[in-house]
Amino acid sequence: MNRARLWLAGYAGAVLAISFIHEPSWLAFGLLAALLAAGASRWSLLKRAVLALLLFNASVSLAYALLAAWRAQPVWAPLLLINLRVLLLVYLGFWVVERVRLLDALRGWPLLSMVATLTLGQVVVYRRLLDDFRAAFRSRNPLPPKPTTLLRHAGVQGGALMEKALHGAEQSAQAMRSRGSFDG
Repeated sequence: MNRARLWLAGYAGAVLAISFIHEPSWLAFGLLAALLAAGASRWSLLKRAVLALLLFNASVSLAYALLAAWRAQPVWAPLLLINLRVLLLVYLGFWVVERVRLLDALRGWPLLSMVATLTLGQVVVYRRLLDDFRAAFRSRNPLPPKPTTLLRHAGVQGGALMEKALHGAEQSAQAMRSRGSFDG
């Protein structure tokens, strides 16, 4: 078994194991072990994981805290468990993405390789679109933008990405329909 496949199998096993752990101290120990094992890239991986989770986890945690307060249920222990688990999973995900070439790991499985190739192609397309949006925004705003301007730009950007995704899905559905995929 090649190295990339071992990393991918180890990651899959870790995700499965982490989903069965319901004790925050064990999750914290797992995060500490992952930090120590990651070597020199540990802090950049942790920073990326925290930044990726910041907005999403903050909104989910706030909603959970409000619901728990309304129901007069404990808040801190479940929030700690949820946030530690998600942080550990995202950290490990970033670590694996940094270490593994997905197509190498999937070599020998033609269908999975094809799906991964199509997915990676779409990632490149959307990344380029986001880079174009950022460059256009910077060129049109020589001064630091106001928060409302940033929100407006994010909304337009999200709308454009959604429109592109819907158009792509419609094109795929039409292609599949023309080849009899929905005949039944």
